[in-house]
Amino acid sequence: MTLALFDLDNTLICDDSDNLWGEFLVEEGLVDAAEYGAKNEKFYQDYKRGELDIYSYLQFVASGINSIEASKRESIRSKFMEEKIKKVMLPKAAALLDEHRSQGHTIMVITATSSYITRPIVKLLGVELLLAPELEQEGDYFTGRVISTPTFQQGKVERLETWLAQNNESISGAYFYSDSHNDLPLLKVVDKPVAVDPDEKLKKYCVENNIPVISLR
Repeated sequence: MTLALFDLDNTLICDDSDNLWGEFLVEEGLVDAAEYGAKNEKFYQDYKRGELDIYSYLQFVASGINSIEASKRESIRSKFMEEKIKKVMLPKAAALLDEHRSQGHTIMVITATSSYITRPIVKLLGVELLLAPELEQEGDYFTGRVISTPTFQQGKVERLETWLAQNNESISGAYFYSDSHNDLPLLKVVDKPVAVDPDEKLKKYCVENNIPVISLR
């Protein structure tokens, strides 16, 4: 198979779903506005600088989910999808996904945002394969630990390699679309890297290395 790999945030959607989720919890009064909001913004800025402590961040995400009464989590997440995510969907991204489908490519989203947040987004995009951080859960409680290596920076390469081995597949000929310099480890190992509305660090790397740059905005 030929793989078409996609980052999610600011690539297939025009915002960061992780950050939007944190802002949404604040707006809904489900977390302490001052403390949680400030931490959410700090983590987002750390991410943009390439300095995110992914394990601390996933603990933070788990704490936010735990703040929601278990019986209400599905309805809260559905409201998040309606009010936040559907507004940041990109028609050009949908068209690009369709283009790869028409060529018989296997499409996968590989993201540093937890599967709790991204699985319904990926489903909305019509994509079945998702590699994302899996939050450990004990009953209704999220422990703050993560199952397996988080798909962040080099972790995306490691998790993809595991998936390829488990499915007897190859990365040969693969595409990877991303906006972020955090994804350089994976962009460097695929045959067909593509930058999508890239941040400044990634844009500079693309110019220096003759990597295609496109916009889905």
